Amino acid sequence: MPRQAIISDIHGNLVALDTALKDCADQKVDSIVCIGDLVGYGPDPLECVDRVRERCAWTLCGNHDVALFMTHPVGMNKIARNAIIWQRSLLEPKWYSLPEARRRWAWLKSLGPQRQEENVLYVHASPRDPLIEYVEEGDVADMGFGPSQKIVEIFEKIPWLSFCGHSHKPGVITQDYYWIKPHELEEYRYKLPGHEKTLVNIGSVGQPRDRNPELCYAIYDSAAKTVQFRRVPYDIKAAQARFKNKPALHEKMLAAFG
Repeated sequence: MPRQAIISDIHGNLVALDTALKDCADQKVDSIVCIGDLVGYGPDPLECVDRVRERCAWTLCGNHDVALFMTHPVGMNKIARNAIIWQRSLLEPKWYSLPEARRRWAWLKSLGPQRQEENVLYVHASPRDPLIEYVEEGDVADMGFGPSQKIVEIFEKIPWLSFCGHSHKPGVITQDYYWIKPHELEEYRYKLPGHEKTLVNIGSVGQPRDRNPELCYAIYDSAAKTVQFRRVPYDIKAAQARFKNKPALHEKMLAAFG
């Protein structure tokens, strides 16, 4: 499929997800894929999982998705952990659950954190550690000592192009270890060099963390060899209202949904 929308880090934000899916349709993409974290933090994990199952050609798991299957979620702060425990109570089938609930749970459990299609690697977190490791702008900062061992090893894992999420901070990292932010690109579009490796963090649909409240995803055009970021406003007040209706969720996370 030449024009592929890539979404990530939805985190139970149904209002943002529905807006992103509508924008994908408006952009007439050929397919949609998801690279993880359907759940975590937000008020509508069940609905978000069902939307992704229905609309995405394939899906990866993120660290929050994997945490659903841990008796005691590790590597998370108390707020994130409590959200996962509540979401598990909604998603995990009971003895009386309908078959669809069991199929949903089995589908979530079957997801992996990485996928490679020809010379393109898709991961949730990092090419070096597909589930947990964050790729941050600071990893490519020039401190006068050359590139960090971390970023060198990350790029060694990239066949030609790699897409990741996890940090919720979109950007393009070039082979010479330079971070390009979406707003620095003309029309938010990056032309991929045919002879150099590139790592693209596609940002977050449900919880952006780059001081821009608009949801973010990317469109990869394999024919034109371009990646275009999409920043789309959504109804933040509606998302916050849904959050407030879930007393199990911590109010400190409310600000993240907007």
